[in-house]
Amino acid sequence: MGSASSQLQPLFFVGPTAVGKSEVALLLAERLRGEIITVDSMQAYRGLDIGTAKPTAAEQARIPHHLLDVAELHEPFDAGKFVALARAAVAGIQSRGRLPIFCGGTGLYVKAFVDGLGQAPPSDPVIRAELEATPLDTMLSELSKHDPVTYERIDRQNPRRVIRALEVIRITGQPFSAQRAEWKSTDAPAVARDGKRIIGLARSAGDLRARIDARVEQMFRQGLVAETSSLLAGGLEKNPTAMQAIGYRQVVEHLRGERSLEETIELVKIRTRQFAKRQMTWFRRQLSVQWLEVRPGESASEITTRVEALIGPEGP
Repeated sequence: MGSASSQLQPLFFVGPTAVGKSEVALLLAERLRGEIITVDSMQAYRGLDIGTAKPTAAEQARIPHHLLDVAELHEPFDAGKFVALARAAVAGIQSRGRLPIFCGGTGLYVKAFVDGLGQAPPSDPVIRAELEATPLDTMLSELSKHDPVTYERIDRQNPRRVIRALEVIRITGQPFSAQRAEWKSTDAPAVARDGKRIIGLARSAGDLRARIDARVEQMFRQGLVAETSSLLAGGLEKNPTAMQAIGYRQVVEHLRGERSLEETIELVKIRTRQFAKRQMTWFRRQLSVQWLEVRPGESASEITTRVEALIGPEGP
């Protein structure tokens, strides 16, 4: 066991969707007297439950969870809001003598918390409204012309990210890529930046694919279509961020009659697998992570024990 200060220093638990982070984080929190800070841009929204695999009421009763259901469907939620709420959560957890355990797959939020927020300006409602009414192909053409670096790196299937990049370019007159590189480390809390405090779970491609497919099928059995229909009545389509959530977007298209339920389920599997691949690429390029390769069939308890060994005697 390390010193009191090192025991309270936040631990980050990351990895692609469906890799098994949440179950291991619960066990880790129980063993290390921790509380969980959810690092998921979609679980922050109230009502996005089944499609985001949000922790159940029973799981939240086992261990306190923070940053779940902190935004309404009509509200924007971004890295800046995450960092502000996360810092408050960390302070509260540490004041109780417990360990803050960040768990989730939104890597940008982890980077923003550890390295500080970027210099990009706040949103401009006029420019954003204009961009939201612009076809994606047109926006991509503009982005390619004014910021080829971002054009090559960005998820071009995600209109929300394309809109934000162009919004920043139009407001500042500078490439989005240049501004994203300027992280304000002086604003960041005292968090170790070595991989020992950022643990990642990884699985073989075949194992992860099987887990993703099983999770998607379970979501539909649990009522993802009915949940999406209810969310539409509550204004889901009015929030371009929430509408990008994998599963919901495809089910909305199904409800419009664009494809059958069977085709929708298969498409959600494909999009989720693509998303998991992008997550791994991002984590490997952007963060110093200590990776743990999980074996097929390995229990959550066994994985948790290996995570504790990975942290080592200097950890919590």
